[in-house]
Amino acid sequence: MDEILERGSLRLKWAYGHMPVMNEIDKRFRRERPFEGVRIGMALHTEAKTGVLAMTLANGGAEVRLASCNPLSTDDSVATALRTEHGLEVYAKKGETQEEYYSNLGRVLDMGPDLIIDDGADLIAMAHTSRRDVLRGVKGANEETTTGAARLRSMAADGRLEFPVISVNDAKMKFLFDNRYGTGQSAFDGWMNATNLVVAGKRLVVAGYGWCGKGVAMRAKGLGASVAVCEVDPVKAIEARMDGYEVMRMADAVASADIVMTVTGCRDVLREEHFRTMRDGCVMGNVGHFDNEINKGDLEGLSASVGKARDFVDEYRMKDGRRLYLIADGRLMNLAAGQGHPAEIMDTSFAAQALCMEHLLNNSSGMGNKVHDVPAPIDTEIAEIKLRSMGITIDSLTDAQKKYMSGWEEGT
Repeated sequence: MDEILERGSLRLKWAYGHMPVMNEIDKRFRRERPFEGVRIGMALHTEAKTGVLAMTLANGGAEVRLASCNPLSTDDSVATALRTEHGLEVYAKKGETQEEYYSNLGRVLDMGPDLIIDDGADLIAMAHTSRRDVLRGVKGANEETTTGAARLRSMAADGRLEFPVISVNDAKMKFLFDNRYGTGQSAFDGWMNATNLVVAGKRLVVAGYGWCGKGVAMRAKGLGASVAVCEVDPVKAIEARMDGYEVMRMADAVASADIVMTVTGCRDVLREEHFRTMRDGCVMGNVGHFDNEINKGDLEGLSASVGKARDFVDEYRMKDGRRLYLIADGRLMNLAAGQGHPAEIMDTSFAAQALCMEHLLNNSSGMGNKVHDVPAPIDTEIAEIKLRSMGITIDSLTDAQKKYMSGWEEGT
Protein backbone atom coordinates (compact mmCIF):
# COMPACT_ATOMS: atom_id res chain seq x y z
CA MET A 1 0.00 0.00 0.00
CA ASP A 2 2.85 2.40 0.84
CA GLU A 3 4.38 1.88 -2.61
CA ILE A 4 1.03 2.52 -4.30
CA LEU A 5 0.45 5.64 -2.19
CA GLU A 6 3.93 6.98 -2.97
CA ARG A 7 3.40 6.44 -6.71
CA GLY A 8 0.07 8.27 -6.62
CA SER A 9 1.47 11.10 -4.54
CA LEU A 10 4.38 11.59 -6.96
CA ARG A 11 2.06 11.56 -9.97
CA LEU A 12 -0.18 14.20 -8.41
CA LYS A 13 2.81 16.41 -7.56
CA TRP A 14 4.25 15.99 -11.07
CA ALA A 15 0.94 16.89 -12.70
CA TYR A 16 0.42 19.92 -10.46
CA GLY A 17 3.95 21.10 -11.22
CA HIS A 18 3.18 21.08 -14.95
CA MET A 19 -0.23 22.77 -14.82
CA PRO A 20 0.56 26.49 -14.40
CA VAL A 21 -2.93 27.75 -15.27
CA MET A 22 -4.45 25.48 -12.62
CA ASN A 23 -1.77 26.69 -10.17
CA GLU A 24 -2.92 30.27 -10.59
CA ILE A 25 -6.60 29.35 -10.25
CA ASP A 26 -5.81 27.20 -7.21
CA LYS A 27 -4.08 30.13 -5.48
CA ARG A 28 -7.09 32.39 -6.06
CA PHE A 29 -9.56 29.72 -4.95
CA ARG A 30 -7.57 29.21 -1.72
CA ARG A 31 -7.81 32.95 -1.00
CA GLU A 32 -11.43 33.53 -2.00
CA ARG A 33 -13.04 30.15 -1.15
CA PRO A 34 -15.82 30.59 -3.76
CA PHE A 35 -17.22 27.09 -3.19
CA GLU A 36 -17.54 27.26 0.59
CA GLY A 37 -20.38 24.89 1.53
CA VAL A 38 -20.93 23.74 -2.08
CA ARG A 39 -21.17 20.03 -2.93
CA ILE A 40 -19.57 19.04 -6.27
CA GLY A 41 -20.08 15.58 -7.73
CA MET A 42 -17.59 14.50 -10.39
CA ALA A 43 -17.40 11.63 -12.89
CA LEU A 44 -14.09 11.93 -14.70
CA HIS A 45 -11.21 9.65 -15.62
CA THR A 46 -9.67 9.26 -12.18
CA GLU A 47 -6.00 9.97 -12.77
CA ALA A 48 -3.44 12.61 -11.85
CA LYS A 49 -4.73 15.61 -13.81
CA THR A 50 -8.28 14.97 -12.62
CA GLY A 51 -6.85 14.79 -9.12
CA VAL A 52 -5.42 18.30 -9.52
CA LEU A 53 -8.87 19.58 -10.56
CA ALA A 54 -10.57 17.85 -7.62
CA MET A 55 -8.03 19.25 -5.14
CA THR A 56 -8.35 22.74 -6.61
CA LEU A 57 -12.12 22.70 -6.13
CA ALA A 58 -11.70 21.34 -2.60
CA ASN A 59 -9.15 24.06 -1.85
CA GLY A 60 -11.85 26.51 -2.95
CA GLY A 61 -14.13 25.24 -0.19
CA ALA A 62 -16.07 22.53 -2.03
CA GLU A 63 -17.04 19.14 -0.70
CA VAL A 64 -16.00 16.87 -3.56
CA ARG A 65 -16.95 13.32 -4.45
CA LEU A 66 -15.29 11.66 -7.42
CA ALA A 67 -16.04 8.55 -9.46
CA SER A 68 -14.57 7.41 -12.74
CA CYS A 69 -16.42 7.90 -16.03
CA ASN A 70 -15.01 4.66 -17.46
CA PRO A 71 -14.45 1.23 -15.85
CA LEU A 72 -10.83 0.96 -17.06
CA SER A 73 -9.50 4.52 -16.79
CA THR A 74 -8.71 4.82 -13.07
CA ASP A 75 -5.14 5.12 -11.84
CA ASP A 76 -5.46 3.25 -8.54
CA SER A 77 -2.35 4.91 -7.10
CA VAL A 78 -3.83 8.37 -7.65
CA ALA A 79 -7.20 7.34 -6.20
CA THR A 80 -5.36 6.05 -3.12
CA ALA A 81 -3.37 9.28 -2.72
CA LEU A 82 -6.48 11.44 -3.10
CA ARG A 83 -8.22 9.49 -0.35
CA THR A 84 -5.29 9.08 2.03
CA GLU A 85 -3.34 12.32 1.67
CA HIS A 86 -6.03 14.76 0.60
CA GLY A 87 -9.14 13.41 2.31
CA LEU A 88 -11.29 13.28 -0.81
CA GLU A 89 -14.13 10.82 -1.26
CA VAL A 90 -13.12 8.78 -4.31
CA TYR A 91 -15.21 5.88 -5.57
CA ALA A 92 -13.18 4.43 -8.41
CA LYS A 93 -10.88 1.55 -9.23
CA LYS A 94 -9.37 0.18 -12.42
CA GLY A 95 -11.32 -2.77 -13.82
CA GLU A 96 -14.74 -1.99 -12.35
CA THR A 97 -17.62 -4.23 -13.33
CA GLN A 98 -20.62 -2.53 -14.89
CA GLU A 99 -22.46 -2.97 -11.60
CA GLU A 100 -19.61 -1.37 -9.64
CA TYR A 101 -19.34 1.46 -12.16
CA TYR A 102 -22.97 2.50 -11.82
CA SER A 103 -22.91 1.91 -8.06
CA ASN A 104 -20.00 4.34 -7.78
CA LEU A 105 -21.86 6.95 -9.83
CA GLY A 106 -24.76 6.49 -7.44
CA ARG A 107 -22.50 7.08 -4.44
CA VAL A 108 -21.46 10.40 -5.93
CA LEU A 109 -25.11 11.39 -6.31
CA ASP A 110 -25.80 10.27 -2.73
CA MET A 111 -24.12 13.49 -1.57
CA GLY A 112 -26.91 15.54 -3.18
CA PRO A 113 -24.59 17.61 -5.39
CA ASP A 114 -25.15 21.29 -6.03
CA LEU A 115 -22.96 21.11 -9.14
CA ILE A 116 -21.81 18.25 -11.38
CA ILE A 117 -18.78 17.71 -13.59
CA ASP A 118 -19.31 14.88 -16.06
CA ASP A 119 -17.42 13.17 -18.88
CA GLY A 120 -19.70 11.23 -21.20
CA ALA A 121 -22.94 12.33 -19.44
CA ASP A 122 -23.59 9.09 -17.54
CA LEU A 123 -23.78 10.91 -14.19
CA ILE A 124 -26.12 13.57 -15.56
CA ALA A 125 -28.27 10.93 -17.26
CA MET A 126 -28.53 8.96 -14.02
CA ALA A 127 -29.66 12.11 -12.19
CA HIS A 128 -32.46 12.46 -14.76
CA THR A 129 -33.57 8.81 -14.66
CA SER A 130 -32.93 6.40 -11.78
CA ARG A 131 -31.83 9.13 -9.32
CA ARG A 132 -34.37 11.89 -9.86
CA ASP A 133 -34.38 12.41 -6.10
CA VAL A 134 -31.26 14.59 -6.48
CA LEU A 135 -32.49 16.77 -9.36
CA ARG A 136 -34.02 19.57 -7.34
CA GLY A 137 -30.70 20.39 -5.69
CA VAL A 138 -28.57 20.47 -8.84
CA LYS A 139 -27.91 24.03 -10.00
CA GLY A 140 -25.97 23.06 -13.13
CA ALA A 141 -23.23 20.93 -14.64
CA ASN A 142 -20.21 20.87 -16.92
CA GLU A 143 -19.64 18.28 -19.64
CA GLU A 144 -16.09 17.40 -20.69
CA THR A 145 -16.30 15.46 -23.93
CA THR A 146 -17.81 15.43 -27.42
CA THR A 147 -19.85 12.28 -26.84
CA GLY A 148 -21.41 13.63 -23.65
CA ALA A 149 -22.20 17.01 -25.18
CA ALA A 150 -24.02 15.27 -28.05
CA ARG A 151 -26.10 13.21 -25.60
CA LEU A 152 -27.00 16.31 -23.60
CA ARG A 153 -28.05 18.27 -26.68
CA SER A 154 -30.36 15.38 -27.55
CA MET A 155 -31.80 15.51 -24.03
CA ALA A 156 -32.34 19.25 -24.33
CA ALA A 157 -33.98 18.87 -27.75
CA ASP A 158 -36.38 16.31 -26.22
CA GLY A 159 -37.18 18.68 -23.34
CA ARG A 160 -35.58 16.28 -20.85
CA LEU A 161 -32.68 18.37 -19.58
CA GLU A 162 -33.68 19.88 -16.22
CA PHE A 163 -30.70 22.10 -15.40
CA PRO A 164 -28.18 24.14 -17.41
CA VAL A 165 -25.04 22.44 -18.67
CA ILE A 166 -21.88 24.09 -19.98
CA SER A 167 -20.14 22.15 -22.74
CA VAL A 168 -16.54 22.59 -21.68
CA ASN A 169 -15.66 20.37 -24.64
CA ASP A 170 -16.53 23.25 -26.99
CA ALA A 171 -14.21 25.78 -25.36
CA LYS A 172 -11.45 26.77 -27.77
CA MET A 173 -8.89 26.23 -25.01
CA LYS A 174 -10.22 22.68 -24.73
CA PHE A 175 -10.91 21.19 -28.15
CA LEU A 176 -8.13 22.91 -30.10
CA PHE A 177 -5.51 21.47 -27.74
CA ASP A 178 -6.97 18.64 -25.63
CA ASN A 179 -8.88 16.94 -28.44
CA ARG A 180 -6.20 17.42 -31.08
CA TYR A 181 -2.77 17.40 -29.42
CA GLY A 182 -3.79 15.54 -26.26
CA THR A 183 -5.62 12.71 -28.01
CA GLY A 184 -3.01 12.52 -30.74
CA GLN A 185 -0.17 12.00 -28.28
CA SER A 186 -1.94 9.90 -25.65
CA ALA A 187 -3.36 7.49 -28.23
CA PHE A 188 0.14 6.45 -29.13
CA ASP A 189 1.23 6.39 -25.50
CA GLY A 190 -1.49 3.78 -25.01
CA TRP A 191 -0.56 2.03 -28.28
CA MET A 192 3.12 1.70 -27.33
CA ASN A 193 2.42 0.57 -23.77
CA ALA A 194 -0.05 -2.03 -25.02
CA THR A 195 1.78 -3.40 -28.05
CA ASN A 196 5.46 -2.34 -27.99
CA LEU A 197 5.21 -2.32 -31.80
CA VAL A 198 6.47 0.20 -34.34
CA VAL A 199 4.11 2.55 -36.18
CA ALA A 200 6.48 3.61 -38.94
CA GLY A 201 5.96 1.81 -42.22
CA LYS A 202 2.52 0.53 -41.29
CA ARG A 203 -0.81 1.32 -42.90
CA LEU A 204 -2.95 3.01 -40.25
CA VAL A 205 -6.66 3.76 -40.64
CA VAL A 206 -8.29 6.53 -38.59
CA ALA A 207 -12.07 6.36 -38.31
CA GLY A 208 -13.40 9.88 -37.75
CA TYR A 209 -11.83 13.24 -38.61
CA GLY A 210 -13.10 15.47 -35.86
CA TRP A 211 -10.56 17.24 -33.69
CA CYS A 212 -9.56 14.00 -31.96
CA GLY A 213 -9.25 12.16 -35.27
CA LYS A 214 -7.18 15.03 -36.68
CA GLY A 215 -4.77 14.66 -33.78
CA VAL A 216 -4.44 10.89 -34.19
CA ALA A 217 -3.90 11.18 -37.96
CA MET A 218 -1.32 13.94 -37.51
CA ARG A 219 0.69 11.96 -34.95
CA ALA A 220 0.44 8.75 -36.99
CA LYS A 221 1.82 10.54 -40.03
CA GLY A 222 4.60 12.02 -37.92
CA LEU A 223 5.52 8.54 -36.68
CA GLY A 224 5.92 7.35 -40.26
CA ALA A 225 2.64 5.56 -40.91
CA SER A 226 0.76 5.61 -44.21
CA VAL A 227 -2.57 7.10 -43.06
CA ALA A 228 -6.07 6.62 -44.45
CA VAL A 229 -9.13 8.38 -43.04
CA CYS A 230 -12.72 7.10 -43.03
CA GLU A 231 -15.54 9.62 -42.62
CA VAL A 232 -19.30 9.98 -43.05
CA ASP A 233 -19.22 13.80 -43.17
CA PRO A 234 -18.38 14.99 -46.72
CA VAL A 235 -16.86 18.26 -45.49
CA LYS A 236 -14.53 16.50 -43.06
CA ALA A 237 -13.66 13.96 -45.75
CA ILE A 238 -12.55 16.75 -48.09
CA GLU A 239 -10.59 18.35 -45.26
CA ALA A 240 -8.77 15.06 -44.59
CA ARG A 241 -7.89 14.74 -48.27
CA MET A 242 -6.63 18.32 -48.42
CA ASP A 243 -4.52 17.58 -45.33
CA GLY A 244 -2.77 14.89 -47.34
CA TYR A 245 -4.48 11.67 -46.26
CA GLU A 246 -6.14 8.97 -48.31
CA VAL A 247 -9.90 9.00 -47.81
CA MET A 248 -11.97 5.87 -48.40
CA ARG A 249 -14.76 3.66 -47.13
CA MET A 250 -13.98 1.49 -44.12
CA ALA A 251 -14.81 -1.65 -46.10
CA ASP A 252 -12.02 -0.79 -48.53
CA ALA A 253 -9.55 0.52 -45.95
CA VAL A 254 -9.48 -2.44 -43.58
CA ALA A 255 -8.49 -4.96 -46.25
CA SER A 256 -4.90 -3.65 -46.18
CA ALA A 257 -4.78 -2.06 -42.70
CA ASP A 258 -2.14 -2.95 -40.13
CA ILE A 259 -3.69 -0.69 -37.50
CA VAL A 260 -7.22 0.72 -37.14
CA MET A 261 -8.08 3.42 -34.59
CA THR A 262 -11.68 4.51 -34.06
CA VAL A 263 -12.30 8.10 -32.90
CA THR A 264 -15.93 8.81 -33.83
CA GLY A 265 -18.28 8.80 -30.83
CA CYS A 266 -20.57 6.48 -32.83
CA ARG A 267 -21.29 2.77 -32.46
CA ASP A 268 -20.41 -0.22 -34.69
CA VAL A 269 -17.73 1.61 -36.64
CA LEU A 270 -15.95 -1.73 -36.98
CA ARG A 271 -18.36 -4.65 -37.34
CA GLU A 272 -18.77 -8.10 -38.90
CA GLU A 273 -18.38 -7.03 -42.52
CA HIS A 274 -15.05 -5.41 -41.67
CA PHE A 275 -13.71 -8.24 -39.50
CA ARG A 276 -14.32 -10.68 -42.34
CA THR A 277 -11.90 -8.86 -44.65
CA MET A 278 -9.22 -7.61 -42.23
CA ARG A 279 -5.74 -8.86 -42.87
CA ASP A 280 -4.00 -11.25 -40.48
CA GLY A 281 -2.38 -9.41 -37.59
CA CYS A 282 -4.43 -6.21 -37.75
CA VAL A 283 -4.45 -4.34 -34.40
CA MET A 284 -7.57 -2.40 -33.43
CA GLY A 285 -7.83 0.32 -30.80
CA ASN A 286 -10.53 2.78 -29.79
CA VAL A 287 -10.01 6.35 -28.57
CA GLY A 288 -13.71 7.25 -28.44
CA HIS A 289 -15.45 7.60 -25.08
CA PHE A 290 -17.56 4.42 -25.06
CA ASP A 291 -16.57 0.84 -25.88
CA ASN A 292 -19.16 0.33 -28.63
CA GLU A 293 -17.22 1.69 -31.60
CA ILE A 294 -15.70 -1.77 -32.18
CA ASN A 295 -18.48 -4.38 -32.09
CA LYS A 296 -17.06 -7.02 -29.77
CA GLY A 297 -20.11 -9.25 -30.15
CA ASP A 298 -19.51 -9.52 -33.88
CA LEU A 299 -15.80 -10.08 -33.30
CA GLU A 300 -16.42 -12.88 -30.82
CA GLY A 301 -19.01 -14.47 -33.09
CA LEU A 302 -16.46 -14.82 -35.89
CA SER A 303 -13.73 -16.17 -33.61
CA ALA A 304 -12.68 -19.74 -33.02
CA SER A 305 -10.89 -18.67 -29.84
CA VAL A 306 -10.14 -15.59 -27.75
CA GLY A 307 -7.07 -15.23 -25.55
CA LYS A 308 -4.74 -12.72 -23.96
CA ALA A 309 -1.76 -11.74 -26.11
CA ARG A 310 -0.27 -9.07 -23.78
CA ASP A 311 -1.36 -7.17 -20.69
CA PHE A 312 -3.66 -4.87 -22.68
CA VAL A 313 -4.13 -6.89 -25.88
CA ASP A 314 -6.57 -9.71 -26.65
CA GLU A 315 -6.11 -12.03 -29.62
CA TYR A 316 -9.18 -13.08 -31.59
CA ARG A 317 -8.33 -16.06 -33.78
CA MET A 318 -10.74 -16.24 -36.69
CA LYS A 319 -12.15 -19.54 -37.89
CA ASP A 320 -10.06 -19.18 -41.06
CA GLY A 321 -6.86 -18.82 -39.00
CA ARG A 322 -6.41 -15.04 -39.16
CA ARG A 323 -5.45 -13.28 -35.93
CA LEU A 324 -7.05 -9.94 -35.06
CA TYR A 325 -5.97 -7.98 -32.00
CA LEU A 326 -7.98 -5.62 -29.78
CA ILE A 327 -6.41 -3.17 -27.33
CA ALA A 328 -7.94 -2.58 -23.87
CA ASP A 329 -11.18 -4.47 -24.54
CA GLY A 330 -12.22 -1.76 -27.00
CA ARG A 331 -12.23 0.95 -24.34
CA LEU A 332 -10.35 4.23 -24.79
CA MET A 333 -6.83 2.91 -25.03
CA ASN A 334 -5.11 6.20 -24.20
CA LEU A 335 -6.35 5.86 -20.60
CA ALA A 336 -7.02 2.13 -20.25
CA ALA A 337 -3.54 1.25 -21.55
CA GLY A 338 -1.79 4.61 -21.01
CA GLN A 339 -1.79 7.57 -18.66
CA GLY A 340 -4.09 9.84 -20.67
CA HIS A 341 -3.37 13.29 -22.03
CA PRO A 342 -0.23 15.22 -21.03
CA ALA A 343 -0.47 17.42 -17.95
CA GLU A 344 0.22 20.63 -19.90
CA ILE A 345 -2.73 19.84 -22.18
CA MET A 346 -5.18 19.05 -19.39
CA ASP A 347 -4.07 22.26 -17.68
CA THR A 348 -6.23 24.38 -19.97
CA SER A 349 -9.13 21.91 -20.17
CA PHE A 350 -9.45 21.61 -16.42
CA ALA A 351 -8.94 25.35 -15.99
CA ALA A 352 -12.09 25.70 -18.08
CA GLN A 353 -13.83 23.17 -15.82
CA ALA A 354 -12.86 25.08 -12.68
CA LEU A 355 -13.85 28.50 -13.98
CA CYS A 356 -17.11 27.23 -15.47
CA MET A 357 -18.01 25.70 -12.11
CA GLU A 358 -17.59 29.15 -10.62
CA HIS A 359 -19.66 30.69 -13.44
CA LEU A 360 -22.49 28.20 -12.85
CA LEU A 361 -22.45 28.84 -9.13
CA ASN A 362 -22.95 32.55 -9.71
CA ASN A 363 -25.20 32.52 -12.78
CA SER A 364 -27.12 29.24 -13.09
CA SER A 365 -30.43 30.68 -11.90
CA GLY A 366 -30.59 32.91 -14.97
CA MET A 367 -29.50 30.25 -17.46
CA GLY A 368 -31.97 28.10 -19.37
CA ASN A 369 -32.07 24.33 -19.16
CA LYS A 370 -29.97 23.73 -22.26
CA VAL A 371 -26.37 23.15 -23.29
CA HIS A 372 -24.41 26.41 -23.11
CA ASP A 373 -21.10 27.45 -24.64
CA VAL A 374 -18.21 28.38 -22.40
CA PRO A 375 -18.34 32.18 -21.93
CA ALA A 376 -15.76 33.82 -24.21
CA PRO A 377 -14.07 35.77 -21.37
CA ILE A 378 -13.23 32.45 -19.65
CA ASP A 379 -11.56 31.12 -22.82
CA THR A 380 -9.60 34.37 -23.14
CA GLU A 381 -8.53 34.39 -19.48
CA ILE A 382 -7.20 30.84 -19.75
CA ALA A 383 -5.28 31.66 -22.94
CA GLU A 384 -3.73 34.75 -21.36
CA ILE A 385 -2.59 32.85 -18.27
CA LYS A 386 -1.17 30.06 -20.44
CA LEU A 387 0.78 32.52 -22.58
CA ARG A 388 2.25 34.16 -19.48
CA SER A 389 3.33 30.78 -18.17
CA MET A 390 5.08 30.12 -21.49
CA GLY A 391 6.89 33.45 -21.38
CA ILE A 392 5.11 34.66 -24.50
CA THR A 393 3.86 38.21 -25.10
CA ILE A 394 1.72 39.16 -28.07
CA ASP A 395 0.65 42.38 -29.76
CA SER A 396 -2.57 44.25 -29.03
CA LEU A 397 -4.67 46.42 -31.30
CA THR A 398 -4.14 50.18 -31.28
CA ASP A 399 -7.17 52.41 -30.71
CA ALA A 400 -7.24 53.17 -34.43
CA GLN A 401 -7.17 49.48 -35.26
CA LYS A 402 -9.99 48.75 -32.80
CA LYS A 403 -12.08 51.49 -34.41
CA TYR A 404 -11.32 50.11 -37.88
CA MET A 405 -12.20 46.54 -36.92
CA SER A 406 -15.51 47.59 -35.35
CA GLY A 407 -16.59 49.98 -38.09
CA TRP A 408 -17.91 49.62 -41.61
CA GLU A 409 -17.53 52.98 -43.34
CA GLU A 410 -13.77 52.99 -43.92
CA GLY A 411 -12.61 50.24 -46.27
CA THR A 412 -9.19 51.45 -47.37
